[in-house]
Amino acid sequence: MQPPAGSQVSRVPAQRTPPDQSAPPAPLPVPPRRPRRLRTVLTVVGGVLALLCVGAGVTGYVLYERAATPDRSAPDVVVDNYLREFLVNENDTRAELLVCEGNPDGLAELRTLRDDLRDRERRFATTLTVSWGALLIKREGESAQVETDLILSAAVDGISQTDRQRWRFQTRLKDHWRVCEATKRI
Repeated sequence: MQPPAGSQVSRVPAQRTPPDQSAPPAPLPVPPRRPRRLRTVLTVVGGVLALLCVGAGVTGYVLYERAATPDRSAPDVVVDNYLREFLVNENDTRAELLVCEGNPDGLAELRTLRDDLRDRERRFATTLTVSWGALLIKREGESAQVETDLILSAAVDGISQTDRQRWRFQTRLKDHWRVCEATKRI
């Protein structure tokens, strides 16, 4: 409300307190503290889940590599794995992982045997099974000869037939053992 006109009060200059003597401003009310416990728990849980995911990924990769990489640790092991992949499973892709590079003719005789077995299966409407006996190793430095008997079995018209063939496999050690040659022994 304004003072009446002509009153003494309106003519008195306003007096102000010097700035260095003024009262400090009233403090603002402190906002209520948000619980940080939930944020901490979520951060810890997220970190643990991230570590578990990374650990599971690394473990999965290692297990996959072990399962996908064929065992080429010894001459007899590589020959056994090669015979299984090439003659039993007929998986040329996996068999290629077990052979020497740049030596396609060294295994031509074994390829001929497999083609002959397939032809006989069609011709006689039967299934031929291939197995092998003990693998005998003659190692000489970074190469080894492995000999075994291939056992070819079939049942034709209810009659079981078996043929044994002696085979020699030449293997070489480069970074792993690999099969380089296969020849039928007489």
